[in-house]
Amino acid sequence: MNEISKDLYKVLEESCNSCKSNLISLSGGLDSSIIAYFLKQRKLKAIAVIAEDFVSTDLTYCQMISKEMELSLSIYNVKTAEILEAIKETIKILKNFNDIEIRNNVVMCLAIKWAKENGEKSIITGDGADELFAGYSFLINKPEGELESEIKRVCSVMHFPTQEIGKSMGIAIESPFLDESVIELAKKIPVNLKVKNEKEKRYGKWILRKTFEEYIPQQIAWRVKSPMQEGAGTAGLTELFNSVIVEEKFVESKLTTEKEDGIVIRSRESMYYYEIFKKLFGSPVNSNTENTCPYCKQDVGNSKFCRMCGAFPI
Repeated sequence: MNEISKDLYKVLEESCNSCKSNLISLSGGLDSSIIAYFLKQRKLKAIAVIAEDFVSTDLTYCQMISKEMELSLSIYNVKTAEILEAIKETIKILKNFNDIEIRNNVVMCLAIKWAKENGEKSIITGDGADELFAGYSFLINKPEGELESEIKRVCSVMHFPTQEIGKSMGIAIESPFLDESVIELAKKIPVNLKVKNEKEKRYGKWILRKTFEEYIPQQIAWRVKSPMQEGAGTAGLTELFNSVIVEEKFVESKLTTEKEDGIVIRSRESMYYYEIFKKLFGSPVNSNTENTCPYCKQDVGNSKFCRMCGAFPI
């Protein structure tokens, strides 16, 4: 394990140092904190998006790591109206009505928008670490034999909407974990070092946590994985739509959409996103493929997750 940790430290150090940007998208999680550690001498600027009207979990951790690594931290407090406007832009760029992807990536849309408005040309993100090192919660309790094939599957279909958002806004995205040297090393690391118990608790990204626990605050090194939607607070959108879209309206719209478009809408939030999507792109039904989502009839290939509507598992 010590040799693997040394190799991991080295390839990430080289990858982070190759980044040109002086701005990091900061969540106060493990991945962005590792990047901040390696680039500490640069006196980086950092941006953290926090929803004003919903509960968020990132703020304390962002402040902690920014103080530790001497980052110039900007907190972008966004009102619900700004989030809803950014949702339209996110759907326009990503071309889907996937509630999970939109709740998460509206955060990056807002961060990249902030970067552009503040004269930045690029931004550094922690994309890739969860896929390569088994950070997702659904992987943690998989049996070891199943875990290896599941990580390979996740890596084979991994995609990063941040790249599309950045391109659309003219902001370059740098992601050190997606450097080829990091990807190649991650493939060689045994799965029992990616998911492992520590003090009677099971963790994903164990090898990353263990390697960097002496370089970043312990609270962050062993922080439980928090999706962007929870960290920034956009997870609160689900309850918002549940409260403002009445049952009668939802049922009526759901039946009409299924009859006219052949699309099965699963929630009020999905309905809100679908109506924006349809105005922009029309119906997404694709009848010329074998493996389709049972809800939106889009091609899903060998994935258990539908990128178009967010259905999981399928």
